[in-house]
Amino acid sequence: MPIAGDVAIVGLGVTPFGVLTETGYLDLVADASFAALADAGLQPEDLDAAWLGTAEPLLAGLVGDSAAAVAEALRHPLPASRVSNFCTSGMEAVRHAAMAVAAGEAEVVLAVGAEKMRDVTPRESLVAKTSNQTHPTLSKGRTAPGQFALIANRYLHVHGEDPAALAQVAVKNHRHATRNPKAHYRTEVTVEEVTSAPRVADPLGLLDCTPTTDGAAAVIVTSRDWAEQHARQYALIDGVGLFTLDGYFAMHTRSHNDFLGFEATRRAAAIAYEQAGITSPRDELDVVECHDCFTITEIVNTEDLGLVERGGGVDLLRSGATSAGGDIPVNLSGGLLSCGHPVGATGVRMVAEIADQVMGRAGDRQVPGATRGLAHTLGGPGAISAVMVLSAP
Repeated sequence: MPIAGDVAIVGLGVTPFGVLTETGYLDLVADASFAALADAGLQPEDLDAAWLGTAEPLLAGLVGDSAAAVAEALRHPLPASRVSNFCTSGMEAVRHAAMAVAAGEAEVVLAVGAEKMRDVTPRESLVAKTSNQTHPTLSKGRTAPGQFALIANRYLHVHGEDPAALAQVAVKNHRHATRNPKAHYRTEVTVEEVTSAPRVADPLGLLDCTPTTDGAAAVIVTSRDWAEQHARQYALIDGVGLFTLDGYFAMHTRSHNDFLGFEATRRAAAIAYEQAGITSPRDELDVVECHDCFTITEIVNTEDLGLVERGGGVDLLRSGATSAGGDIPVNLSGGLLSCGHPVGATGVRMVAEIADQVMGRAGDRQVPGATRGLAHTLGGPGAISAVMVLSAP
């Protein structure tokens, strides 16, 4: 495959995630991008191109509606393009940067994702936008928690579990976030606190849901040849898969949706695994960052990514395998549940987290001896997914 093993990540930068009311969108793009450039020992003029991932520019006054925001933030002109692909937008920016390098169109490329989610009133929020500006009937009362609550209810019913099983995901990821100084929330929670929190969309409560967050993340993508000659450290992209299954409103009405997982993730993972030569993900991966926009999502994603058989996600969680110190730790950053989810930034942050892990520089979150990891994003109501495998050279 043209990307597998031939494209590298040589620098990364991640801003704090949280309610960043005093930091503007362009500031976030600049902070993450300059941090990634500094990490790679580069300057803006060393870039051949840039890709920007932003899902919802209307929430930030249109400032992210074009990749011109990158040139403005860097104060440097360069070829730049913006991608928007639901919650996979950030990883899409990295994927496009990798494809540009693999195709020989560019040698050194910036991929940056950013989102300002908090600088709006409730009437201007993503929920209100969906309700007021999309389908006149299907969108009414339709929210992300409501859509994923359908998955949660179906899963709990079929597998004979109760909401306490979901709560254990929040407990684990909040505990992991105490080691991440850039996470939105860094306080541990208990199962009782999760299950007794106000309900958002039954069975999902407040602590089962990702917070609304501001933030940005960036990586510098180059050819492997460039990395070998110039980089101080680097991680290789072994495989990358993207799969789109259906539309936003059509997803829940199609017969292929069993409400027990996400076929888009299974398809994207199969593409990435084939490129990376992975046949037994749990045995061949050391660390995973997967999309946990809600507690149920991490459980089914561990199944869809092939870390355990379908229906075995709760048992995998209970065994401690996905916790720090387990044999396949998942979301050591705190995940979306605790790190936060500025939509366009999330996929880039995940890639940066795994790159740090395989380069052995993840600090308190480091998995000893980690050489290969996976980053995964899931978009819309589970209609689209991106999966990326990274390794040490």
